[in-house]
Amino acid sequence: MISKLISILISGLVLAQSFNVGLDDVVQLDELMEHAKYHAQKYGDNFFVFISKHYGELKEDHQKEHQEEKEEHEQLPFQHQGGHASSFLALIDNHQSRDYHNIEEQKRATNTFFYQSPDYNCYLSGIFQPPWQA
Repeated sequence: MISKLISILISGLVLAQSFNVGLDDVVQLDELMEHAKYHAQKYGDNFFVFISKHYGELKEDHQKEHQEEKEEHEQLPFQHQGGHASSFLALIDNHQSRDYHNIEEQKRATNTFFYQSPDYNCYLSGIFQPPWQA
Protein backbone atom coordinates (compact mmCIF):
# COMPACT_ATOMS: atom_id res chain seq x y z
CA MET A 1 0.00 0.00 0.00
CA ILE A 2 2.82 2.39 0.90
CA SER A 3 4.71 1.61 -2.30
CA LYS A 4 1.61 2.41 -4.37
CA LEU A 5 1.20 5.73 -2.57
CA ILE A 6 4.86 6.61 -3.14
CA SER A 7 4.54 5.65 -6.81
CA ILE A 8 1.47 7.88 -7.21
CA LEU A 9 3.22 10.81 -5.50
CA ILE A 10 6.32 10.48 -7.64
CA SER A 11 4.19 10.18 -10.79
CA GLY A 12 2.32 13.33 -9.80
CA LEU A 13 5.60 15.13 -9.22
CA VAL A 14 6.88 14.13 -12.67
CA LEU A 15 3.58 15.24 -14.22
CA ALA A 16 3.72 18.61 -12.46
CA GLN A 17 7.31 19.12 -13.58
CA SER A 18 6.38 18.28 -17.17
CA PHE A 19 3.86 21.14 -17.04
CA ASN A 20 6.69 23.36 -15.78
CA VAL A 21 4.99 23.91 -12.44
CA GLY A 22 7.38 24.74 -9.64
CA LEU A 23 7.08 25.33 -5.93
CA ASP A 24 7.18 29.09 -6.47
CA ASP A 25 4.07 28.82 -8.66
CA VAL A 26 2.21 26.96 -5.93
CA VAL A 27 3.20 29.62 -3.39
CA GLN A 28 1.89 32.37 -5.68
CA LEU A 29 -1.60 30.85 -6.02
CA ASP A 30 -2.92 33.14 -3.27
CA GLU A 31 -1.85 36.16 -5.33
CA LEU A 32 -3.72 34.67 -8.28
CA MET A 33 -6.90 34.44 -6.19
CA GLU A 34 -6.49 37.99 -4.84
CA HIS A 35 -6.00 39.38 -8.34
CA ALA A 36 -9.02 37.40 -9.58
CA LYS A 37 -11.14 38.98 -6.81
CA TYR A 38 -9.81 42.40 -7.80
CA HIS A 39 -10.88 41.80 -11.41
CA ALA A 40 -14.30 40.58 -10.29
CA GLN A 41 -14.87 43.73 -8.23
CA LYS A 42 -13.40 46.31 -10.61
CA TYR A 43 -14.24 44.87 -14.05
CA GLY A 44 -16.95 42.30 -13.28
CA ASP A 45 -14.88 39.48 -14.77
CA ASN A 46 -15.68 35.89 -13.93
CA PHE A 47 -12.80 33.47 -13.35
CA PHE A 48 -12.70 32.23 -16.97
CA VAL A 49 -12.46 35.76 -18.37
CA PHE A 50 -9.75 36.50 -15.79
CA ILE A 51 -7.77 33.45 -16.91
CA SER A 52 -8.19 34.47 -20.55
CA LYS A 53 -6.96 38.00 -19.78
CA HIS A 54 -3.84 36.78 -18.00
CA TYR A 55 -3.00 33.49 -19.69
CA GLY A 56 -5.10 33.23 -22.85
CA GLU A 57 -6.28 35.09 -25.94
CA LEU A 58 -6.94 38.41 -24.23
CA LYS A 59 -3.52 38.63 -22.57
CA GLU A 60 -1.91 41.06 -25.05
CA ASP A 61 -4.87 43.43 -25.06
CA HIS A 62 -5.12 43.38 -21.27
CA GLN A 63 -1.41 44.13 -20.85
CA LYS A 64 -1.60 47.08 -23.27
CA GLU A 65 -4.69 48.57 -21.63
CA HIS A 66 -3.60 48.13 -18.01
CA GLN A 67 0.07 49.06 -17.68
CA GLU A 68 -0.51 50.14 -14.07
CA GLU A 69 -1.07 46.48 -13.10
CA LYS A 70 2.23 45.31 -14.60
CA GLU A 71 3.90 44.65 -11.23
CA GLU A 72 0.89 42.67 -10.03
CA HIS A 73 0.88 40.64 -13.25
CA GLU A 74 4.55 39.74 -12.78
CA GLN A 75 3.72 38.33 -9.32
CA LEU A 76 1.13 35.92 -10.73
CA PRO A 77 2.09 32.25 -11.00
CA PHE A 78 2.94 30.53 -14.30
CA GLN A 79 4.36 33.74 -15.79
CA HIS A 80 7.87 32.43 -16.42
CA GLN A 81 8.58 32.44 -20.11
CA GLY A 82 10.96 30.30 -22.07
CA GLY A 83 12.57 27.03 -21.32
CA HIS A 84 15.36 25.79 -19.24
CA ALA A 85 18.89 26.92 -19.75
CA SER A 86 21.24 24.04 -20.14
CA SER A 87 24.91 24.00 -20.82
CA PHE A 88 27.63 21.48 -21.27
CA LEU A 89 31.36 21.55 -21.10
CA ALA A 90 33.47 20.07 -23.85
CA LEU A 91 37.13 19.41 -23.15
CA ILE A 92 39.33 18.92 -26.17
CA ASP A 93 42.77 17.41 -25.77
CA ASN A 94 44.80 18.96 -28.54
CA HIS A 95 48.27 18.16 -27.23
CA GLN A 96 48.82 15.00 -29.19
CA SER A 97 49.50 15.24 -32.86
CA ARG A 98 47.75 12.55 -34.80
CA ASP A 99 48.55 11.54 -38.32
CA TYR A 100 45.22 10.64 -39.89
CA HIS A 101 46.76 9.94 -43.29
CA ASN A 102 48.14 6.59 -42.15
CA ILE A 103 44.81 5.10 -41.20
CA GLU A 104 44.25 1.90 -43.10
CA GLU A 105 40.83 0.88 -44.18
CA GLN A 106 39.70 -2.31 -42.56
CA LYS A 107 38.35 -4.95 -44.85
CA ARG A 108 34.92 -6.19 -43.98
CA ALA A 109 34.44 -9.89 -43.65
CA THR A 110 31.62 -11.30 -45.72
CA ASN A 111 30.45 -13.53 -42.87
CA THR A 112 29.91 -11.56 -39.71
CA PHE A 113 28.66 -14.56 -37.72
CA PHE A 114 29.47 -18.21 -37.78
CA TYR A 115 28.98 -21.04 -35.37
CA GLN A 116 31.39 -23.83 -34.74
CA SER A 117 30.50 -26.79 -32.65
CA PRO A 118 32.81 -26.99 -29.66
CA ASP A 119 35.39 -29.73 -30.02
CA TYR A 120 36.10 -29.86 -26.34
CA ASN A 121 33.46 -30.35 -23.73
CA CYS A 122 34.64 -29.29 -20.28
CA TYR A 123 32.25 -31.76 -18.70
CA LEU A 124 34.20 -34.67 -20.17
CA SER A 125 37.36 -33.74 -18.34
CA GLY A 126 38.12 -35.37 -15.03
CA ILE A 127 37.45 -32.36 -12.83
CA PHE A 128 33.70 -32.31 -13.45
CA GLN A 129 33.21 -36.09 -13.21
CA PRO A 130 31.70 -37.75 -10.15
CA PRO A 131 34.12 -39.46 -7.78
CA TRP A 132 35.30 -42.92 -8.72
CA GLN A 133 34.85 -45.84 -6.43
CA ALA A 134 38.02 -47.51 -5.24
